[in-house]
Amino acid sequence: MTLKDYFAAFHRRRKLILLTGLGVLTVSLALAFLWPPTYKSTATILIEEQEIPSDLVRSTITSYADQRIETIKQQVMSRTTLWKVVEQFNLYGEQRKNSSAEEVVKSFIKDIEVEVISADVVDKRTQHPTKATIAFTVAYQNHSPELAQKVANELTSLFLGENLKSRERQAQEASAFLQQEADNLAKHISEIDEKIALFKQRASGALPELATLNQQLMNQADRELMEVDQQIRGLEERKSYLEGELATIKPNTPILSVTGERILDSTERLRALRAEYVAAAANLSSDHPDIVKMKQEIEALEKETGQLPDAEETSKRLIDVQASLAADLERLGSEHPDVLQAKRRVTALEREASRVSTVPRKSHSPRPENPAYINLQAQFNSVTSSLEALRKTRVEVKRRLQGYATRLERAPEIEPEYLVLMRDRDTSGQKYQDIRSRLLEAKVSEGLEVQRKGERFSLIDPPSLPEKPFKPNRVAIVLLGVLLAVGSGVGSGALAESFDHSIRSPEQLLSLTQQFPLAVIPFMPNDQDFSRRRMRQRMMKTAGVGAVAVTLFMVHVFVVPLDVLWFATMRRFGMG
Repeated sequence: MTLKDYFAAFHRRRKLILLTGLGVLTVSLALAFLWPPTYKSTATILIEEQEIPSDLVRSTITSYADQRIETIKQQVMSRTTLWKVVEQFNLYGEQRKNSSAEEVVKSFIKDIEVEVISADVVDKRTQHPTKATIAFTVAYQNHSPELAQKVANELTSLFLGENLKSRERQAQEASAFLQQEADNLAKHISEIDEKIALFKQRASGALPELATLNQQLMNQADRELMEVDQQIRGLEERKSYLEGELATIKPNTPILSVTGERILDSTERLRALRAEYVAAAANLSSDHPDIVKMKQEIEALEKETGQLPDAEETSKRLIDVQASLAADLERLGSEHPDVLQAKRRVTALEREASRVSTVPRKSHSPRPENPAYINLQAQFNSVTSSLEALRKTRVEVKRRLQGYATRLERAPEIEPEYLVLMRDRDTSGQKYQDIRSRLLEAKVSEGLEVQRKGERFSLIDPPSLPEKPFKPNRVAIVLLGVLLAVGSGVGSGALAESFDHSIRSPEQLLSLTQQFPLAVIPFMPNDQDFSRRRMRQRMMKTAGVGAVAVTLFMVHVFVVPLDVLWFATMRRFGMG
C-alpha cells in the first residue's frame, strides 16, 4: 500500500477512528478530572552518630541503622499502635463502617511509606567504600492535606520515641544480662571456693602444690629427730652418772653447832616434841601450861613443815608402851607409880592415835640435809625432766615426720580432683573478670543512651502541609489518554480495514482477476454529499475550538494559571 492508500483508508474509517479516539480521550479526561486528589506529607529523619567517640565509649547497640529502622517500623506499624492512631484522627470513617479493623489497618499501612536514604561512605573497620544508611523518610498520604500532615507528624513522633525506648531497653537488657551472668559466676565461684576449702580440709596439707614444702618440712623433722635422739642419749648417760653419784652420798648428814651439839631441823624438832608431848601428857593435865605450850609449838611446826601426825608411828609407840605396861604389871603390880604412869601414857597415846586416825595422811619424804646430795639431786631432777621433755618432743617429731610422709604419699592420689577444681576456679575467675569488665562497659553505654549521647534520630525536615496533591498526575493521565486515544483510533480503523474485503482500486482488481479494467470512473458528489461535507467541517472546527479550550484549561489548572502566563509573556516581550 502506498501513502495514498493509507490516506484513502483513513478517509474511509475517519468516523470510527474519531469516535474511538474521542471515547478514549473522554474517559482519560474524566479520570484525570474526577479522580480525587491525594496529598502526601513527608518527614526526613537524619541518623546522627554518637557524640562521644566509639574508641572511648563503645555502644552495646551493634545492629546497623537499616536493621533498626526495619525493627522500629515493625513495632510502630503494629496493629495495636496503628489502630490507636486511626481512632485518634478518625481515619477511614466510611471503611470502618463497612470493613473489619484488620482491613482498615491494612489500608492504613498501604498509605504509609518508609524509605531509607543511603550514601557512599568509607567503612571505618575495613577502610573500603560501602553503602550506608544516613537518613530515612516517613510519609503518609490522605485526601486531606491537614490530616496527612497530622498523621505524618504522629508517625514521626512514634518513630523517634520508639527509637529512644528501643535503644534504652536494649542497653538496659544488656546490662541486666551481664549483671545476672556476673552474679551467677560469683555464686559459682563461691561454690567452687567452698569445695576447694572442704577439699583442702580433707587433704590435711597433702595438696600437690605443698609437696615441696612438705618435703622440706619432712627433711627438717628428720634432722630434728636425729638431734633429739642425740640429746636423749647424752641425757641418759648424764642420768646414769648422777644416779651413781647419789648412791654414794648420804642425804641426811648431821648439822653440828659450834659446841659440837647436833642442831635439829623443823621436822626432827616436830618429831621430838610429839614424843615429849606424849610423855608429858601422861603426867600432866590437858590444861597444864606446859601441855598447852607444847600443843602450840607442835601446831606451829606442823604448819611450817606441812607434816601431819603419823598414825603408823603413833601406833608403833602405843604398842611399845602397852608392851612395857604389861611387863611392869607382872613385875611391879597395878598400884606401882611406874605402872600408873605407864597407864596414863597408854591413855594419852590412844587419844593421840584416835585423833591422828581422823586426819588425812599425806606422804612426806624426809628432806635431805647434805648440800652435795641436794646439788646432785637437783641435777638429777633437771636431767630427768629434760629427758622426759625430749622424749615427748621425740614422739611429737616422729608424729610430724609420719604426717609429712603421709601427705607426700597422698598427694598423687588427690592431685587429679584438685587440678579439676583449680582449673574450674581459674576459668570461672577469668570469665568473671571478663564479664565484670563488659558489665562496666555496658553500664557506661547505658548512661550514654540515657543521656542521649549515643547514635540518635534527628528530625531535620518535619512534616509540612502539602500544597499540591501527590496524586493523581493529571497531566500524565491526559497525555497518556491522548496517546491511547490516537492509538486506539488508528488501531480500530486498521482492524476494520483488515476485515473489509471490498475492491477499491484497479490494482486490487488486477491482483484478483489478473485483468486490468478498461476504464476507471471517479466518484461524483451530489448536493447531499456537499451538505455532509460542510457539516463535517463545522464539526471539525467546533472540535478544534473545544480541544483548544480544553488544552488551555488544563494548562491553567495543572501547569500555570493563564493570567500569570499572559503577564509573563507580556513582560518577556517588553509589553508589561
